[in-house]
Amino acid sequence: MNTLINKRILVGVCGGIAAYKTAYLIRGLIESGAEVEVVQTHGGTQFVTPLTFQALSGRPVHSRLLHHDSEAGMGHISLARWADLIVVAPATAHFISKLAHGMADDLLSTICLAADVPILVAPAMNRQMWNNPATQANIQTIQSNGISIIGPGVGDQACGESGPGRMLEPDEIKSSINAHFRSSLLSGANVLITAGPTRESIDPVRFISNHSSGRMGFAVAQAALEADARVTLIAGPVSINPPDRVTYVPVTTAFEMQSEVFREIEDTDIFISAAAVADYRCVDVADQKIKKYEDNLSLQLEKNPDIISNVTKSSHKPFTVGFAAETDDLANNAKSKLKAKKMDMIAANPVGKDKGFDSEYNTIEVFWNDGHLNLGTSSKQKLARNLIKLIASRYDEKHPD
Repeated sequence: MNTLINKRILVGVCGGIAAYKTAYLIRGLIESGAEVEVVQTHGGTQFVTPLTFQALSGRPVHSRLLHHDSEAGMGHISLARWADLIVVAPATAHFISKLAHGMADDLLSTICLAADVPILVAPAMNRQMWNNPATQANIQTIQSNGISIIGPGVGDQACGESGPGRMLEPDEIKSSINAHFRSSLLSGANVLITAGPTRESIDPVRFISNHSSGRMGFAVAQAALEADARVTLIAGPVSINPPDRVTYVPVTTAFEMQSEVFREIEDTDIFISAAAVADYRCVDVADQKIKKYEDNLSLQLEKNPDIISNVTKSSHKPFTVGFAAETDDLANNAKSKLKAKKMDMIAANPVGKDKGFDSEYNTIEVFWNDGHLNLGTSSKQKLARNLIKLIASRYDEKHPD
């Protein structure tokens, strides 16, 4: 399973001859659908030029900590927040020492210190340097701090010696990256997700809808797949492709969405309603296009079904997670919906100008009956993975068997 589509991977390149392998790694990540930013240390630029990595990644290469343009926007912080994962390959003994001691004297070490995402390190050094007690102590320190070590391999080295210390091959590192994004948190669970807007016709050419792009729901579906769930995705009209391996059901109206939800609900363990369902529909839909004869037009509307409430009232109530898109008083409105609709959890996000809808980023705060967690602002893909981890944890608490 390719889990790298739309993943944001920051690749750090230190000063070692193995940096030539990193070019192949970056090409492989890009071919698998990942977005890659490259950060080189000063030593790293001496082995492979930034221009090479720029050509492979399609993005400018970063190397200076105190660059006046990027640091005006706190470049090291924005890069740390951009990434879903940081991979340092090759990682020299010197850089591993800096990680172990919390040093931040160049751009890459500063990003690693500021990051709240996993860091994978692929060491590359002479066998004696690898076996040195100081290096081994540093390795133990960074592992105890949650940093993962990939390798090193054993074999011939550039210095002419042979032994442990070779950087793993690009395909091996890529496999480790793939494995990082794959888990068994929801193994065997049937997850039903709704996403996108619905459309309610006014006449044959007009409809009532909203600004939902479906990106958040589709990202949740991808994250559930990565957690080894069986995923059914029911989505209103969107312009993005569904993740591979989901059972995809396109719909248009709220009634169609509810109908498809209840086709699946008996076999559903977790229901995640990320769709922005239109609250109202026209009582009478015109058979012909309504002409612009009058200055004013009145439409009589009636309520659409409340899909979440109907699910939680059903005889087979799955673990139910809703979304609350709010323009004001986010926490109180979300908690009111959580209680009124008898959901297990609700993910609340602010919407408005440049917020939430049709954006690559979102801000989410999750509430349940006896607690809440602020997931912060990030890419929808990263938020989706963190949300799925939280859902899996809460679901396991309620279903310990």
